[in-house]
Amino acid sequence: MKTLNIIGCGRVGRALASLWREKRVFVIQDVLSGTPHGTRSATAFVGAGRASNWLEEMQPAEAWMLTPPDDKIVHSCENLARSRLLRHGDIVFHCSGALSSGELRSAAVAGAKVASVHPLKSFADPRDAIRTFPGTWCAVEGDRAALDVLQPAFERIGARISEIDPRFKTLYHAASVMVCNYLVALLETGLRTYGKSGLARETALAMMEPLVRETLDNVFTLGTTGALTGPIARGDDAVVARHLDALTAWDARVAAIYKELGVVALQLARARNEVDAEALARLERLLI
Repeated sequence: MKTLNIIGCGRVGRALASLWREKRVFVIQDVLSGTPHGTRSATAFVGAGRASNWLEEMQPAEAWMLTPPDDKIVHSCENLARSRLLRHGDIVFHCSGALSSGELRSAAVAGAKVASVHPLKSFADPRDAIRTFPGTWCAVEGDRAALDVLQPAFERIGARISEIDPRFKTLYHAASVMVCNYLVALLETGLRTYGKSGLARETALAMMEPLVRETLDNVFTLGTTGALTGPIARGDDAVVARHLDALTAWDARVAAIYKELGVVALQLARARNEVDAEALARLERLLI
């Protein structure tokens, strides 16, 4: 087994290290977190590794995982590259969804093989993340020699691997934000709109739950084009016009959200090819 050192062992680092220890994928060697207490807490959680208070206390390792907050990854890598710990051919990787492996250039210049592996998963609770990790998709990119080690290491703990283009890593992360964080924001917008209609929040949540769950099931069963329903899918421009009038009179920002998403829905309706061109043109004039 290859040795693994961890810098910045937060929720992601703890969950991954615990899984690797359990499956005997890596020897968890030295751990350095933001504070001495955080480091001791991390090694206790993982059940392996030697707590280090300073980078200089760490030993060389065949692989280095950098999982501090995103804004500290480059600095952590530069400190590692300046140290005498990093050897030619060692692997240095991070797990950020927003940053590419190119942010580890200081380690690459020092002779390391660099990569990024981003598990598309919430790590809000590391213990729950350990339990539910099998089946998690991980987006990978970087040096082939690094990925040849990291890909099987992640697969052994149940990951599913997909390679992405590092030039567009930020778009990949933006997409993840839209389908996760912004889905929550969209549902909150719907709840506020229900509230304006007179529904209590708890009632609105109960009413919308089956609709939201059925819609998500349809998306993953039928695809987005097949899952689209409602007035735009039917070409009902009169209903859309009334929606826009009511929303604009109440909250122009919500009306703007409705219009922007309506444009995407219109594109899906066109792809279905079930609505006549005149109705689609009328909808386009309303939405754009």
